Amino acid sequence: MNADLFVYALPAFAALMLIEWIADRRDPDRPANGINGRDTASNIATFAIGRVAKPLLAHAIPFSGVVLAAHFTPLHLSPTSWWVWLLGLIVTDFCYYWAHRADHRVRLLWTAHNVHHSSRFFNFSTAIRLSWAHPVANILRGFFWVPAALLGFPAWMVFALQSLGLLYQFPIHTQRVKTLWRPIEFVFNTPAHHRVHHGSNQPYLDTNYGGILIIWDRLFNSFAAETEPIRYGLTKDLDSDNPIKVNYAELMNLVSDVRGARTWRGRVGYVFGPPGWSEHQFEAEREKTPAAA
Repeated sequence: MNADLFVYALPAFAALMLIEWIADRRDPDRPANGINGRDTASNIATFAIGRVAKPLLAHAIPFSGVVLAAHFTPLHLSPTSWWVWLLGLIVTDFCYYWAHRADHRVRLLWTAHNVHHSSRFFNFSTAIRLSWAHPVANILRGFFWVPAALLGFPAWMVFALQSLGLLYQFPIHTQRVKTLWRPIEFVFNTPAHHRVHHGSNQPYLDTNYGGILIIWDRLFNSFAAETEPIRYGLTKDLDSDNPIKVNYAELMNLVSDVRGARTWRGRVGYVFGPPGWSEHQFEAEREKTPAAA
């Protein structure tokens, strides 16, 4: 996230979390999975550690595919034109959709992104439950914005628009807002759509990847509406509020699975296959498939 935008947004984040907490305390019908003190403290601690770790990591590993692509592309769009900003917002949001979809479908990326989904509660503080010090996953994820740079958007502009997309997503992490005006719900990501995205029960798994716009999910068949109670968190609960475990539990699980794999196909599958992929299940299914004549 762009440092300046983040600093300016901090007071608003804190104010919204406080208002939501007061409203939750005064609501006799508040949801049981709304706000929990230990969970909120874990979210804030995870976030605070990340603010220290990420700048250090950025200096240690300065590589960026976006910067490289922006340097070599023959196309150059001027940020002085308003339409370039509007087009850039749409393009970078489209890139975000595919990056976010990969977060859920490639286990190496999931080792970082699962941090954000590991809470069994859903509120504004969930928005800042973000991973840190996952350099390989972060570098690979950054390549999803390379097309924006190749189209001629300056690298700094791509990063700024990424930050705007993340800022947009903070207020949609709430159960206090049910649904908005129907045209808004159709085009934009809203609290109702994002609650579904954080669901770990069917029919909500792997749906609603959009950042600002939900139309990408409608176009690419990953949209789901909120139709039944949502179970937040992971399919297997982490059962810990320790920020270190929150941040690295899934990475340790991946390392354990790779070390225990019997074949190179299994090792590659555990790294680049979807979360939940199993070497044993893969081999069992392959044995059931009749050989081609």
